[in-house]
Amino acid sequence: MAARRKVNNLLALAVLSALVQQPMHPYEIATALRSWGKDEDMAIKWGSFYTVVRNMERHGLIAAVESVRAGRRPERTVYRITDAGRAELVDWARELVGDPVSEQSRFRAGLSVLAALHPDDASTLLRQRLDRVEAGIAAGRAALAEHLRTVPRLFLIESEYDLAVREAEAAWLRDLLAELDTGRYPGLDQWRAYHEGGGTADGTAEGSGPAQ
Repeated sequence: MAARRKVNNLLALAVLSALVQQPMHPYEIATALRSWGKDEDMAIKWGSFYTVVRNMERHGLIAAVESVRAGRRPERTVYRITDAGRAELVDWARELVGDPVSEQSRFRAGLSVLAALHPDDASTLLRQRLDRVEAGIAAGRAALAEHLRTVPRLFLIESEYDLAVREAEAAWLRDLLAELDTGRYPGLDQWRAYHEGGGTADGTAEGSGPAQ
């Protein structure tokens, strides 16, 4: 079961992952997170960044070390991670890695109403998606190979996972398209008949609409 977090925002996790490296002021933290691509790994709302940092300090996950000023720039507070923050980082990482949680996706939502499309239209769109997924896989593989030249694999493991997920989706799309193209998909005739005025997607009498 997911723990009840004092600051239940993945941005806080990202901040902890930065401060465990070394003390930083908020601008340095944000710059580091962007350079590491953390906004690709988790949903980060930059507009709430300073609010999250203040809440983390209030709950003792981070602590102010000093205030620094560079030239005419505003004074900036440097923060360090606390023992409580380190414990939170480890516990949060354990939860995210070890506890599978159902995560809804836009594609799953689209598949849930696929019967609303004519099967020919569905095939065209699925093939379009497959082309884009395969292009993304090729680009991802190239980027990963390039990064592995200078970055330890441990710090690119999320990119490996992303590639594996996209490769699994591509394989599933190929299999589905093969069934649709050859007519082997169960209920394909009824699905087609519904859209062409001869019945419903589940093979029952016309008038009730596509079944789900």
